[in-house]
Amino acid sequence: MASYSIKELENLSGIKAHTIRIWEKRYSIIKPARTDTNIRHYCDSDLKRLLNIAILNRVGIRISDISKLSDSEITDKVMSVSADSTSSESNIESLIIAMVEMDEYKFDKILSRYIMHEGFENTVVKVIFPFFEKIGLLWQTGSINPAHEHFVSNLFRQKLMVAIDNIVVSNSQTARKFVMFLPEGEYHELALLFYNYLIKKSGQLVYYLGSSMPLNDVLETSKMVNPDYLFTSLTSSLNMNEVSIYLKKLSESFPFQKIYVTGLQIKENNIDLPSNVLKVSSPLHFKKVLKNQ
Repeated sequence: MASYSIKELENLSGIKAHTIRIWEKRYSIIKPARTDTNIRHYCDSDLKRLLNIAILNRVGIRISDISKLSDSEITDKVMSVSADSTSSESNIESLIIAMVEMDEYKFDKILSRYIMHEGFENTVVKVIFPFFEKIGLLWQTGSINPAHEHFVSNLFRQKLMVAIDNIVVSNSQTARKFVMFLPEGEYHELALLFYNYLIKKSGQLVYYLGSSMPLNDVLETSKMVNPDYLFTSLTSSLNMNEVSIYLKKLSESFPFQKIYVTGLQIKENNIDLPSNVLKVSSPLHFKKVLKNQ
């Protein structure tokens, strides 16, 4: 069973730790366990209850009224509210609950409903990316069971692969060529797959090498296809110093190509990038880049 600090509950629910403490004291909405040094910690059921309460509170139901409801009544109200909800925050919270419960049906239903209302790209940008960003730090700190990561990653990967497969491959002689890969030891592939989708949809050619690619293999592939651009993502495989060294080596290996790089380590750290290495801050930013090329 996972264990969460009050700060982690705040990050996942959007409810300030101070508010959570007040709700605990006044309404007993959740009852945390405590360590020998009196530090609060919470379990999966606490997280699910708080997320459900956050969904109801966001639509205007007072916490004093929510506190009088049983768990089953709260769940019923959440299902009623969520059935017609296009709120990205509520859908993200519902996805987190489905992840904790390992409920494939619920996870797929939430995603499919949002895709139907907002379209695939908007769903990824407004719901999926924020969802993975919210829980990404918890995976790295070990607060969430790795099984949760594999469960939701594989479910979303299936949807991405279907979307990519439905794109007709360009045969234009003027199409630009992208080689896409993750560095050796890097396996967080979902963001790279979505950028693959965006590039293919824009009519460009993609040579997708996948995760954990040795640099020598990237070099050999590039000799054969002569790409215009490279695209990679750095999430957790390298420390800050190693990231700088790797990007410098990548830049020197491909001096005549533009190299696009994204990922948690690039977004959260202030790293000096070589002149031909360009930071991708978001899918919306990159769509503008593709449009202007």
